[in-house]
Amino acid sequence: MTTDRIVAFYAGGPDDQGRTLDQILGWSDHFLEVTHDYIQWVFPTRAASGVNPSAPLVTAQTITAFAARPDLRTRLGRALSRMESFYGLQRGTASADAVRIEIDPSRFTERATDWLRPHNHNHLRLTRILESLATLGLTAEAKALQRCLLTDVYEGPGATRITPETARFWRTAC
Repeated sequence: MTTDRIVAFYAGGPDDQGRTLDQILGWSDHFLEVTHDYIQWVFPTRAASGVNPSAPLVTAQTITAFAARPDLRTRLGRALSRMESFYGLQRGTASADAVRIEIDPSRFTERATDWLRPHNHNHLRLTRILESLATLGLTAEAKALQRCLLTDVYEGPGATRITPETARFWRTAC
């Protein structure tokens, strides 16, 4: 049995509120938007959160476990897929060994109303997601999301809605 709380959570255990990853991934877009203490568990990083200071931090043990266990990385990929949908993004067509994330034309306009505004808290969430993916072994997915955010969103419909400071955070997150 692991003592790493992130590994235990990703293996099916509860967070500090008694919620499992599967339960969180089943939440509605509205509930994901208005609930603020789950993202630190679903996309953990090495940095403490001011919003959820009791959330566990990524350690060397966490990184080793994710590197050794494909099941943990698969569940992290499922979490990313859920958040892609939340933000109006989707997996695109890429070569067999590449990952592409792009704007989902059927959902982006609707979903962007929740997050594509200057200084929106979701910009910090996206930075966290990028950092977490890169740290826990989904580097290709982190780079694909980064490309989408900086090219498809920031240089496109987000040009006047995402601050240059946010774009700098996204550039350096992974």
